[in-house]
Amino acid sequence: MKRRTLLILGGAAAVAVGGAILLTPDRASPPPSSASDLAFPNLAPRLANAAAIEVQRHDGTLQVRRAGEAWVLPAKADYPVRPERVRELLVGLTELRLTEPRTANPEMLDRLGLDDPARPAATSSLLRVLDAQGGAIAELVVGRRRMRVQGNVPESVYVRRPGETQAWLAEGRLPLDSDPNLWIDRDLANIPRDRVRGANIHRPGAAPLILRRGTDTDAPLAVLEPTETPELDEISLDEVARGFEFLTFLDVRRAAEIPGERIGEGRFELTDNLRVTVVAHKDGETLWATLSAEGDAEADRLNARWQGWAYQLGQWKERSFVPRLEDLRKQDANAPAAAEAPAAPDTAPEGAPESLVTPQ
Repeated sequence: MKRRTLLILGGAAAVAVGGAILLTPDRASPPPSSASDLAFPNLAPRLANAAAIEVQRHDGTLQVRRAGEAWVLPAKADYPVRPERVRELLVGLTELRLTEPRTANPEMLDRLGLDDPARPAATSSLLRVLDAQGGAIAELVVGRRRMRVQGNVPESVYVRRPGETQAWLAEGRLPLDSDPNLWIDRDLANIPRDRVRGANIHRPGAAPLILRRGTDTDAPLAVLEPTETPELDEISLDEVARGFEFLTFLDVRRAAEIPGERIGEGRFELTDNLRVTVVAHKDGETLWATLSAEGDAEADRLNARWQGWAYQLGQWKERSFVPRLEDLRKQDANAPAAAEAPAAPDTAPEGAPESLVTPQ
């Protein structure tokens, strides 16, 4: 009995210890950072002379150019890029490490996304950082990223040097994008609808359209002029107030190069002494606009972003910034059916009363 009791107690103790081990949090430190060679030793001080960044792919080249203390996109009329994108890319280059050599067979490079970037349908990119004279400070062919399966494992990507066939698995993050829209901040404003207190809309050849909100903060916009209007749609009126909420642009040009013909101007009065003017142009079905602000410090911040630029907006924004009275009319649900109904006869059948004859 004593032997049996000892065996039972010993087994219970083993189970308890095993359970404690499973339930104890893993406090092991993450693996140490790689001690592999840097892809570009002593790169950081040389980046002070960087004047351009190029991303070359088979379907075109994206260039980011330095303009004083800022970086701009020549393809977007020298519109400023997001500085954090440039900083993240250049820091990534300085910290990139070559961890494992891979194939040196040129026929195998396409499997790693490292074939010739100029080849049609190639998935590789040629990244170049250039100085003011066009000399290369850093060059690298960048291929496929290797997916991470653990949270504490650094990102990695396949790379090779231009003119070489030796491929490497490199440790580090290279946020490489050839789409110019991913380099710029396309957010123009985000002003809540309840801050819009009124709007004066002027379109060529049409009477002014004046909208005002009541004294109550939650009161909807209403048309003051013209004084006589058809039944109006509350949702369409609310879209005028929401015009500046989450406002983004699709494309950008210099204000002096705005395309199309001017179709109208909307002057908006907002709370906190802010006034915004939107001048709209139409180029075919494309809507372009310039924006300007008046008021205090908020207006200065908005003008610092808007001044000198023309923005392509979504077509639906025409009804928000330069609506016509017809745009605000409540739509008759029976209107399509009425349009399809057969027209009344111009004359009544022979012998019918004169009251049935349609007036001419």
